[in-house]
Amino acid sequence: MNETVLFAVLTLSAIGVASAVILYFVAQKFRVIEDPRIDIVSEILPGANCGGCGLAGCRAFAEEIVKSEDLSKLSCPVGGNDTMKQIAAVLGLEAEEKAPMIAVLRCNGSRINAPQKVIYDGAPSCAFAHALASGESGCPNGCLGLGDCVVSCQFDALYISPETGLPVVSEENCTACGACVTACPRSLFELRKKGPKNRRIFVACRNTEKGAPAKKNCDVACIGCGKCVKACPHDAITLVNNLAYIDFEKCKLCRKCAPVCPTGSILEINFPLKKDKPGEPDAEKVAEPVTAG
Repeated sequence: MNETVLFAVLTLSAIGVASAVILYFVAQKFRVIEDPRIDIVSEILPGANCGGCGLAGCRAFAEEIVKSEDLSKLSCPVGGNDTMKQIAAVLGLEAEEKAPMIAVLRCNGSRINAPQKVIYDGAPSCAFAHALASGESGCPNGCLGLGDCVVSCQFDALYISPETGLPVVSEENCTACGACVTACPRSLFELRKKGPKNRRIFVACRNTEKGAPAKKNCDVACIGCGKCVKACPHDAITLVNNLAYIDFEKCKLCRKCAPVCPTGSILEINFPLKKDKPGEPDAEKVAEPVTAG
């Protein structure tokens, strides 16, 4: 009996030793040696894991930085230029200064501008409502106001205005991570340059319907008239599928487009009110709308 127990113990011990040896050599064969700089870069990054850099998280972004050793096409929207400069200093690289960005809502179809025609009684989700119908105003491209963008934002930079029913972007909190851009089923959010003194000009409409149908559902819809295209001296505005678009890379903020827009679909954000010129009709005064970011 004792010999049987001893044999079993020796056998199990031999199997254990053999397995350990095999596992050791397998581990040595397939081990992954990680660059210690990845940990250093990860510590510098904000740790938001928002995906704004285009990768799965901060760790993946750190790995990409160390692997590529080129910061020209890489950026952390949450940390901004300061974070990228710290990383560049640690790695002995150069970080290109990039203009700060912000999310903007390309829709001004508020409850006043786009009155309710039907009542939506379903799941409180923009994605769900978008799959079912055009929306309460009838605009097939307008904001549904159910807050998928708000839920997606990790930085408390979005809320739904009770007055307009539209999302409002906080300039102080927005990090331009792009979560709202991804979350909106109608692609109403866009990342644009904050601009000097936080001034921006853009077409707050995504409706590609022709003028009459678009105007029927929303008073401030772009009707594709092309007047803004003709007024722009910098070739910054294009007209495609009955919809105007202002290229923020080309726009010089000259403000010649907004006054000629017959529907007021072009928003001027954070600009001072225009002064009337003597001897001319009252110039259109443009203030910051509460619906824009």
